[in-house]
Amino acid sequence: MYARIQALPSGLGVAPLNSELWTLWTMAPDDAAQEMLDDGMEAMRLGDFGYATLRLEELIDYCPNYAEGYNQLAFVHYLNLRFEPALARLKEAEVRSPNHTGVLTGMALTLIGMGREDDAQDPLRRAVALNPWLSERALLVEPPGQDL
Repeated sequence: MYARIQALPSGLGVAPLNSELWTLWTMAPDDAAQEMLDDGMEAMRLGDFGYATLRLEELIDYCPNYAEGYNQLAFVHYLNLRFEPALARLKEAEVRSPNHTGVLTGMALTLIGMGREDDAQDPLRRAVALNPWLSERALLVEPPGQDL
């Protein structure tokens, strides 16, 4: 999928490919895990962060190798400005899915939220290397004497 994204001459055709990636990432290992993920994501969408946290923690306990459970729980923490637990969950997601651009950009945004802009550059660069059309590319800081 990333090869197809990288081969695009512009970002105009990237939306359907990004959508396919998210479909893959949010495809849980079984029906029970899918229900927990869907419940957590819907609760988050509705602003019920307590229930979202509960369901996503249940998902992590049930499916500890499924990266998206950690990623979505990190997003709940991020929305609540709880950057330390968000970063911890993102690191766990990254171990399970090191090329997940959502995890990498989430990590970068969390680090920026913590005031650690310099530390955010590595995950941002890794994400942009996978998908050069990410909107978060605008957050990259050019090293002196180099163009992005």
